[in-house]
Amino acid sequence: MVVLSTLKPLLQRGSSLLLKNAATRAMSEHRTFPMVPSRWQWNRFKDLLHFYFMLGFIPITAVITYANVFIGPATLSEIPEDYTPKYWEYYRHPITRFIARYMLNDPQQDYEKYLHFIYEEQERIKLRRLEKRIKEKMGERQDYQAYYYRPVLAKYHRISREAADYLETIRGE
Repeated sequence: MVVLSTLKPLLQRGSSLLLKNAATRAMSEHRTFPMVPSRWQWNRFKDLLHFYFMLGFIPITAVITYANVFIGPATLSEIPEDYTPKYWEYYRHPITRFIARYMLNDPQQDYEKYLHFIYEEQERIKLRRLEKRIKEKMGERQDYQAYYYRPVLAKYHRISREAADYLETIRGE
């Protein structure tokens, strides 16, 4: 065995001269291409997250810094007698004022919408109470077992009216 191991370098030198132009394969090397799941989607998600975060974060930071440094909070001052302040003028910070003025509803408008909602609900309650009394009276007096009219939805009346108008224009009467 010792003889073969000493002859091995000599044999390799000779074979390398013969195989100089041939393609050689490194069979014993452990560097292989690893088969792992793709990370492309994760990297794309991180890239888009950073992009959109910075797309929003940098301008918002600039606007907030500008508002705090150059404009600053509102200060109290005397109100002229003939002037009524708008609802957004009661807020101290300029960004809050901007949001209240351009993005939110007037509190008085919200209040009036809520009052209208309550009024509509009370009307529905009254109508349901009246309908219940009518049904009780009809049952008490052994009266008709149905209403005196057929309820009609306005939507279907409008559709039939439009169809009638269309037919009238076609006929030319």
